[in-house]
Amino acid sequence: MSRDDDEILAVAREGFLDEAGDMLRQFEQALLVMEEHPQDSENLNAAFRAAHTIKGTAGLFGFEAVVAFTHEAETLLEHLRSGTLAVDEHVTQLLLRSRDQMEALLDEVRTGARDAAVAEVSRTLGAELRAAAQAAGGQPVEVVAEAPALQTADAVAAGPWLLSLRFGPDALRNGLDPLAFLRYLESLGRVAGIRLLTEHIPSLAALDPESCHIGVELRFDSAASRQDIEQVFEFCADDCDIAILEPQADASQRLALLERRAPQDEALHLLLSQTWQSFGFALAPAQEAVQGAAPPPTIDPVATPVAPSPVAATPAPAAPVAAAAAPARRPGDDTRFIRVRADKLDHLIDLIGELVIASSGAQLVAQQEASAAFMEAALRIEGLVEEARDGALGLRMVPVGDTFSRFQRVVRDLGKQLGKDVELVITGGDTELDKSMVEVIADPLMHLVRNSMDHGLETPEGRQAAGKPAAGKLRLNAYHEAGAIVIEVGDDGRGLNRERILAKAIERGLVPAHADLADEDVDQLIFLPGFSTAEQVTNVSGRGVGMDVVKRNIESLRGQIRVYSRPGKGATMQIRLPLTLAMIDGFLTQVGGVCYVLPLEIVSECIDVPEACSRDAHRVSGCFDLRGEVLPWLDVAAFYRHAPAPQTPNGRRSLVIVRDGMKRVGLIVDRLMGEHQTVLKPLSPIFRHLRAIAGSTILGSGEVALVLDVPALVSSAVLHTTRSFTPPPHLAVSSSGLQPALSGDA
Repeated sequence: MSRDDDEILAVAREGFLDEAGDMLRQFEQALLVMEEHPQDSENLNAAFRAAHTIKGTAGLFGFEAVVAFTHEAETLLEHLRSGTLAVDEHVTQLLLRSRDQMEALLDEVRTGARDAAVAEVSRTLGAELRAAAQAAGGQPVEVVAEAPALQTADAVAAGPWLLSLRFGPDALRNGLDPLAFLRYLESLGRVAGIRLLTEHIPSLAALDPESCHIGVELRFDSAASRQDIEQVFEFCADDCDIAILEPQADASQRLALLERRAPQDEALHLLLSQTWQSFGFALAPAQEAVQGAAPPPTIDPVATPVAPSPVAATPAPAAPVAAAAAPARRPGDDTRFIRVRADKLDHLIDLIGELVIASSGAQLVAQQEASAAFMEAALRIEGLVEEARDGALGLRMVPVGDTFSRFQRVVRDLGKQLGKDVELVITGGDTELDKSMVEVIADPLMHLVRNSMDHGLETPEGRQAAGKPAAGKLRLNAYHEAGAIVIEVGDDGRGLNRERILAKAIERGLVPAHADLADEDVDQLIFLPGFSTAEQVTNVSGRGVGMDVVKRNIESLRGQIRVYSRPGKGATMQIRLPLTLAMIDGFLTQVGGVCYVLPLEIVSECIDVPEACSRDAHRVSGCFDLRGEVLPWLDVAAFYRHAPAPQTPNGRRSLVIVRDGMKRVGLIVDRLMGEHQTVLKPLSPIFRHLRAIAGSTILGSGEVALVLDVPALVSSAVLHTTRSFTPPPHLAVSSSGLQPALSGDA
């Protein structure tokens, strides 16, 4: 095999594994819904289709271990569909375990390694699946490696079916292999006669290699039902015109099909009638008389394609068969997807970022040159760059609901393990988030879900004693707010026990013995490393490892996590994340000769600095009255210890009102410089001692500006203002309250 062939197969294999992963998620989702609603046949059919697709595609690549095991699960699903077996907890558990085993087998395909333990699970679990099927009245099924469906002597000897197939022009483009369906068909019986129609294949000069122009006529001997045969072609129904005549069909039905296949083509009419007669199918007497002069050709029951007739020497301009096979435009044409490598997309985002910086430089030069035409062209480029930026960033946005749906299995299994009845409620699943952030946020969400089920929700007996329904509710919600995405994990359980949390923190020396902490600060203690209130270590929690990692992962995404708890009513963990990590619309300010950027979406308004906020070298923060509302303020120059800035042209500084969730704070800056498209660049680790800095960006002039971490500034302003307590040396202020200080923190 050539190197090119190896590369093609490798790409096809990766495509199969990606598709199989999607099918596994559909399989699991359908099973979980089926368990709750056993009478809903649609979910059962969805699970069967997913398993059927995995098995059939794996067979094309020769992955026999996947084929053999998946067939066992598919057989059990077929008993459920036929009604010989009822959906119960045991059957659902078997199928969910089968899903996990299919994933393990696919991982072996991906890595190329073989594990004896995986093979043993396939053997034992396969035996359990067969036992469940036999208990329903089924018979042991022998697995056929290449086409893993049942093939019996009765099927071979059964009456003949006439199958007339016309594959549409887009069949190959949509990834369909006509030969694969014919091979799989043999698993239900025997193909006793076949004729490949090539009459409408155009000449080589006019041939489009991606278009399909073939049709197939075949005699199929099988005892299978019509439904079983139709299911073979279920996945190509949109790209194939399928006609199936049952063994008991009479000659008039065959004549009607003949007129449909060749309404105005006498040569094709003659060819089809001769082919069908050679298969042993009689036509109407009058039709037989017309064709009597031409003896039917002899066709090998397992024949290779017959040579095309002379009418195929020239391209057929508008074949009626092709027109019937597939419409010129299918409803799903506008929603086709193209897989793109993530690194290529990241490179595109980087290029757009550099284009944004170059556009800012062009505007600066236009201002310096005082050229109206130059400035107009620069502004036009800026508008196009902004559209390109939004379009490129939109390519990386994916619905967060795909991540949420993975937790249905976790909630089900963990609920049974803990003896708790839990209902998972998912809302806002269509909210979109940057794909790179989705991959990072999955693990923190997993820990929050497990923590909520273990610590938050009570047992059914405990809930009833508290006057609650026996079944607890776990909520996953997502929505957009002020240019950020908010993800919430909430429950209606017991809530946080703040007295116990504070006692544990004092016991472990995490806070002073006589600290007087606000409720919000007590809630943040659960994110300290090694903190746990569990009385004993289990396989779910209790080791004090997890919540600190959750917080660290979220803050690595420039996000923050907050806790909202009501004793006896439940708790909600709220995660706030930026929409993207690449580029933002910023608001440019200057303090002490250094440029600082604020995310534009969190800026509420800008006002002159009130007299109550006058500059004092020894004063970093305070409070002021904004139209009857008392808000804290923070002097950015004093916070970062800038030398007093030279007087601005109007001699006045400005107060920028920013909001962080429900909080509003005023930030005092020296100059306001307007909106600025900001390309975020990470800071070098040597600058990690800088507080409340989210990153950097490059201005059009080539200068470096710092991007402010507004949640951290807000927390600092509140802390400096309230001064409810003095944190011990090993704690420092972060975007979410208290955390262990990093080496070198100011």
